[in-house]
Amino acid sequence: MGAPHNTNRYGELWDQSRIDEGLKILSIIKEYIVISGGWAWHFMSVPNHSEYKHAHDHKDIDVFVNPKYVAVVMTLLQANGFGKVWTRYDHLPSQENFRRYEKMVENKGEKPFRVTIDFFERDDIQVIEINGFFVVSPSQLLTFYRNIHSSDKCWAVINAKDFIEKGINPVGRRELSEIPKEFQKEKK
Repeated sequence: MGAPHNTNRYGELWDQSRIDEGLKILSIIKEYIVISGGWAWHFMSVPNHSEYKHAHDHKDIDVFVNPKYVAVVMTLLQANGFGKVWTRYDHLPSQENFRRYEKMVENKGEKPFRVTIDFFERDDIQVIEINGFFVVSPSQLLTFYRNIHSSDKCWAVINAKDFIEKGINPVGRRELSEIPKEFQKEKK
């Protein structure tokens, strides 16, 4: 599970260059993947929302790849400047057959940053489509915070869990990218 948020840092935004680079590679591989984690919440949020760091995690891009498309996705990633990165998880037995790919981005006048894609093989993901992108369904995505994802303190996760418990579909809700009510009281 994720570490508690430092509420004094609420309001910090992700760098737009990081968002743009993530969207760029996702657009290239979108027909072969299912987006998970913070980027799934990004797509489930209202369009043109503020990219608050605590709303959803954009440190990496988590995707599920059907085993029949693994070679295609690996080829597309490599053709777009991504390289395989070895991690401590690579040789652990798992249902998902984890891989990590990274690319350094150096834009003139900006601090260089790394785009990381964590890639899991699975063919049993419950999918919804949003604006031409396939993402893990909200209810299944929430179950992944027990073993695959760690940022369960993100506002989208907190609010989506609350909506689902009330029988409300969280997709397209502005609350997925807003500070939860319980923390708004702390800030006053």
